[in-house]
Amino acid sequence: MYSYTQLTNILVSIFEKMGCSSTDARISASVLVKAELRGIPSHGVLRGLEIFRVWEAGRINTKPNIKIIHETPSTATIDGDSGIGMVVGQKAMSIAIEKAKTAGSAWIAVRNSNNYGIAGYYSMMALEHDMIGLSMTSASPLVAPTYSADRLLGTNPISVAIPAGEQPPFVADFATTPITRGKLTIYSKEGKKVDKGYVQDKEGISSNNPAVLEDGGAILPLGGDYEHGGHKGYCLGSIVDMLSGVLGGANFGPLVPPMVAYLPVLQQTVGVGLGHFFGAMRVDAFRPLDEFKKSMDEWIGIFRNSKPVVGQKEVLIPGDPERRSEEEKMQNGIELLPAIEKELNQVLEKLGLA
Repeated sequence: MYSYTQLTNILVSIFEKMGCSSTDARISASVLVKAELRGIPSHGVLRGLEIFRVWEAGRINTKPNIKIIHETPSTATIDGDSGIGMVVGQKAMSIAIEKAKTAGSAWIAVRNSNNYGIAGYYSMMALEHDMIGLSMTSASPLVAPTYSADRLLGTNPISVAIPAGEQPPFVADFATTPITRGKLTIYSKEGKKVDKGYVQDKEGISSNNPAVLEDGGAILPLGGDYEHGGHKGYCLGSIVDMLSGVLGGANFGPLVPPMVAYLPVLQQTVGVGLGHFFGAMRVDAFRPLDEFKKSMDEWIGIFRNSKPVVGQKEVLIPGDPERRSEEEKMQNGIELLPAIEKELNQVLEKLGLA
């Protein structure tokens, strides 16, 4: 069991040893530990270990020159210079917030970045400024579109954070697939099978093997097959791919640079690196802030007080499970899976860290 401070300091030491500044190391560690706290271990230490392996392969720049390459008063395109995605993402969302203070809303496209962890970290940055935040990113191409056996999209998450008054904020943070790659990795490490409708084998036949991706299989879009609305998840993933990839000039579709060893790094490109997309909107650009927060409290109250189905105690609001997990783990500590802890210790040993 690790405290928030202990786990953060361990990850900071790894990123600093990789060549990050102390500031960038702490940003990167904070995003990963935030995922652990919020009950999303698929994007926590596990993702940090993947970033280390990509850095070992020479595909990550730990001293990036992050710069704006195209700009209007309310938009910008940022080149991340192959930096760690968490550092690039934090910089990009900060720019969106600053622009929104003047323009009312702002939209930032990012190219030439890497995996940025949980999408919710960046959308939630806007809450501190009484803004609505939006965050999305391309990901390793492991998702098959509806009726396809080919892997053409990533899990392509979307997050939207909306402030409230007395109620906790609304925070939606979800992949456009029924399961993430990281969760499949955890299932595999735990020796568990997955439910039908999550993955398919390389021929497009439904599978319950969480390691099927390593043998050419694919994750299905959100909804699963066509009969259960998988085509809608395909649409959502495509939208993220276009805003995160096509719009800013990053790679898109099957040419997004992968984060996993079993996917080849293709020489063919249609853009530069991996892409993200961020947005920030001032609430008071639409209506008085206090009125909006009151309405949000009413909205949340209506849904929270609705009648739960048999067997459930309450109806949850997006963000409730993560917020409760964060409160519990800050108090009681963060537990890592033995397999992940073993890999973490191997990385520490390789870097000569205690």
